Order: sequence, then C-alpha cells, then structure tokens
Amino acid sequence: MDEDHVDRILAQWRKQRPDLDVEPMGLLGRLARLSTYLSREVQKTFSEFGLSSASFDVLAALRRSGPPYRLSPGDLLATTMITSGTMTNRIDQLEKAGLVERLTNPEDRRSVLIALKPEGLALVERTVTAHVANQHRLTALLEPDERATLDTIAKKYLAAFE
Repeated sequence: MDEDHVDRILAQWRKQRPDLDVEPMGLLGRLARLSTYLSREVQKTFSEFGLSSASFDVLAALRRSGPPYRLSPGDLLATTMITSGTMTNRIDQLEKAGLVERLTNPEDRRSVLIALKPEGLALVERTVTAHVANQHRLTALLEPDERATLDTIAKKYLAAFE
C-alpha cells in the first residue's frame, strides 16, 4: 500500500522523538482525516437539498419515528448529542423554513410535539434517498467483507465511549 500523509507525519515523529510509540497517532490521525473527508461528502448531498447535517438529523429523527412523524423535544434531544438550546435553535430554523411545526401535546397540554409538515416529509424523503445512495458510493471503495469487518471494529470501539 502506498505511503499516505499520516505515514509521513509518523516518520517525522519517529525521527524527532524515537522514544515515543506513535503507532496510535497513525490510527487516530487516519480516522480523523477520514471523518473530515466523509463529512464533506455527506454535507454536499445535504446541501443539494438546502439542508445542513444538523437540520437533516432532526428531520430524519422525525421521519424514523414513523407516522404521525411527531416527537417531543426531549425525545428529539435523546437522538442527538447536543444541548437543549441547540435543539431549540434547530427546531426554530426548521419551523421558519416551513418544514416542521409545534403542536400542543394532546396528552399534556403544557408540552408540545414537533411534527413534520408535508413539505418536511417530502424533503426528508428525497434527501434520505440521495443520502443512502451517497453512502453506498462512499463505501463502495471497500469489498463487502472489508465493510463488515470495519463496521464490527468501529462498533466495538464506539461502544467503549458510549
């Protein structure tokens, strides 16, 4: 396999600090760089539909919840790793765009539900279709068995943090 950018960085550190074991730097550096490249590619797809990753996350969470595509702000918050203030801002922006609406919760009139409007549902349907096609394109560089192995390893690694 060809030398990559991370290999050059590791070689420099090994030369300058031969006392350090920089092998983990290689793995983490490659993961960080890969995350950056993949995020850019994913964002390109969302941008084609006028969305950001943040707005797509909210719309997708509502869509995944199934009909009638409504969740409490707390339930939406539980699907993400953001603060309640950030979630409120995302909901506000989506509401201004006419994609979601706040409804009084019929089970508790003191609370609200966030609901996909028909325009939001149509947009998330188109976007998720393109998003999944893009994910297939991005992972097609790996053989099916490599994807399965990488997924297993990533799941194990991620579980240590979650």
